[in-house]
Amino acid sequence: MQKTTFELTSEFVELNQLLKLVGLCDSGGAGKNIVASGVVSVDGKQELRKTAKIRTGQTVTVGDVQISVA
Repeated sequence: MQKTTFELTSEFVELNQLLKLVGLCDSGGAGKNIVASGVVSVDGKQELRKTAKIRTGQTVTVGDVQISVA
């Protein structure tokens, strides 16, 4: 599994934007499509809300990529 750490500079980041910022997709719209496909989980639970607020300490998993938010 590939592990990545994302440094949060505000209170939260929207899930679709996080996917874009770590380079898993080219745009926020593409990020929404990834979330809608059902392959994204937050802290081990499937997440279908495209703009879910991701905060420090949470872990987002997409396929074999794990993103830790710090």
